[in-house]
Amino acid sequence: MHVYQLAFEWTETNRHWLIEVPIRIVSYAAIALIARLVLHRVIDRATTGRTGKPATTDEQSQTTRPPLLRYLRDRTESSNARKAAERRRQRAQTIGSVLKSTVSILLLIWLVLAILSVLGVNIAPFIASAGVVGLAIGFGAQNLVRDFVSGIFMLLEDQYGVGDNVDLGDVTGEVQTVGLRITTLRGGDGTIWYVRNGEIKRVGNMSQDYAVAQVEVPVALTADLDRAEEVALQAAEFAISDPAISDNVLGDLEMLGVQELSPDLLTLRMSVKTKPNTQGSVQRRVRREILRAYDEHGIALPYPQGRIHAVVGGRAAE
Repeated sequence: MHVYQLAFEWTETNRHWLIEVPIRIVSYAAIALIARLVLHRVIDRATTGRTGKPATTDEQSQTTRPPLLRYLRDRTESSNARKAAERRRQRAQTIGSVLKSTVSILLLIWLVLAILSVLGVNIAPFIASAGVVGLAIGFGAQNLVRDFVSGIFMLLEDQYGVGDNVDLGDVTGEVQTVGLRITTLRGGDGTIWYVRNGEIKRVGNMSQDYAVAQVEVPVALTADLDRAEEVALQAAEFAISDPAISDNVLGDLEMLGVQELSPDLLTLRMSVKTKPNTQGSVQRRVRREILRAYDEHGIALPYPQGRIHAVVGGRAAE
C-alpha cells in the first residue's frame, strides 16, 4: 500500500506537467492546424472559385472572375476574354499566395507564444525583444519591404499585367512576369529588364482601354493645303477600311489640321482610336496609303526628289 500511495501522490503532484500541459499544447497545435486549413481553404476558394483548384484559361474565360477580384479594379480590355482570364488568374494566385503565407506566419507566431505561456515562460520579454529585432530587420531590409509593398499594391490596383506594353520611366517594353518584388520586361531590342517594384515611380500603360494612332504628314509650303488635307483624309480612310486592320480601329478618323509650320514645311496631323498595342500597324498602313495618294495627285512633299549636283571640270552637271 505504501508504494501505491507514493505513486498516487507523485502523479497528483505532477498531474499539471504530465497531463494538463501536454493536453493544452496539443489542443493549441490542433487549433492552429485546423485554423490554417480552414483559412487556406477559404483563400483557395476566393482565388480559384468553387473547384478548389486553379481553373484553366478556357474555363475562366467562360465564367466570372475569381471572388477575390470581384471588388478590385480590373483594367483589362473586356473584349479579349482569354487574356483577361489569364490576367485575373495570375493576379488571384499571387495575392492568394501572399495571404496564405501571412496566415501561416501569424498562426505560427501565435502557437509559439501560446506554448511558451503554457510552459510558464514569461513571454513579455520575448515580445519586447521580437519588436526590437523586427524593427532592426525592417530598417536593414527596408528596400526589400518597399519592393514587396509596392508589388502588392500594383497587383491590387491592376496597374499592369503580363503582355502589357508599359513605360516604367527608364525602361519601356512588354511585361513578361509580375512578381511581388520584381517586374520583368522585354525591351524592343529583345533585352530582358528586371525592375524592382520599389524603384518604380510611375507607370505608363499603353495596353489598357484603347490607344491612339497619330499620323503626321509633311507637306510643301507651295502645296494646296485644302487639297492636301482632303487627299490625306481620303487615303487614310481607305487604309483603315482594309480588312487586315479594320478590326483594330475603334473610332472615326479625325483630321486635326496643321500641327506645325516652319519656313521649310508644314505638318498635318490626323488621329484615330485603336485597340491597345495595334496603333503601330495602323500608322504604318495609313502612311503608306497617303504617300501613294500624294504621288498620284501630284501633291509635293517638302524634300528634294534625290537630284545630285556635282562640279566636273569646272562645269556644273546633274
